[in-house]
Amino acid sequence: MELVFVDYETLGDVDIRPFERFGKVTIYDKTAPQETAKRLETAQIVITNKVVIDDTVMAAAPELKLICVSATGVNNIDLAAAKARGIAVTNVAGYSTESVVAHTFALYFQLAHHTDYYDRYAKNEWVKSDCFTHLDQPFYELFGKRWGIIGMGTIGRRVAQVAQAFGCEVCYTSISGVPRDEVFAEMTLDELLGSCDVISIHAPLTEKTKGLLGAAELARMKPSAILLNLGRGGIVDESALAEALDNARLRGAGLDVMAKEPPQVGNKLFEIKKSYNSILSPHIAWASVEARTRLVAMIEKNIDAFLNNQILNRVV
Repeated sequence: MELVFVDYETLGDVDIRPFERFGKVTIYDKTAPQETAKRLETAQIVITNKVVIDDTVMAAAPELKLICVSATGVNNIDLAAAKARGIAVTNVAGYSTESVVAHTFALYFQLAHHTDYYDRYAKNEWVKSDCFTHLDQPFYELFGKRWGIIGMGTIGRRVAQVAQAFGCEVCYTSISGVPRDEVFAEMTLDELLGSCDVISIHAPLTEKTKGLLGAAELARMKPSAILLNLGRGGIVDESALAEALDNARLRGAGLDVMAKEPPQVGNKLFEIKKSYNSILSPHIAWASVEARTRLVAMIEKNIDAFLNNQILNRVV
């Protein structure tokens, strides 16, 4: 078999030597749209994260039998075309839960405890002080706070459990409207926005969640609240969020996702006056070493199952 990784850069330095047991492995760190068809023209298996595999690409790859998406979402694949051409499509799910949960709290504690500020002070200013401590940046306990969750799926539920372990009162809102049997209190979005000290987003980008939190919704939040977005960037109006932070209508925001990735020059979130009120990370919450190792192992199992005429994580 000939296997092609079209955007290996998205996997970091995870060992993919086990894939060599399936055949010849060709690795491209990244692939531009105009390069995709050429690179797949003799491939039987392609592994892609974000590179688009549409009907035109499939038509140029007559040997293609399996498309492995190294993510949960498969919106970069023309599923109808794959089905019509008899090309199997697999994805992976559940590999990043603990990674995203850990990063959620990493963002929260950086914002709530100003660890970056105090690290700089301790390393550069403490030796000059005549006091054993320094309290210029107030910080707050998590215990007793109300933590609201938008997106009570696998990740949201795990965040809820951890927040509860810290002593939080946890609640959630259901964007889908699907009834749930949860141990946590359900609220309307308005109730959640108006009453929570911390709100974390773990929802996918859908017609219902796109633009969910705009200026009006952010205005309903407590000025002392912290907003965390670990879902998708398009859920939050970034300009409105920047304005809310600049005008002290929110205490802080931590974002791992942006509406446009990489973000564009001129994004208001990069022009916030009090930069310590926000923390950004470049869509890495999913990508702990352990999570990426699990992801690659799942792709390997998907290929193994396909070659043995078994159904595993099949989308098409």
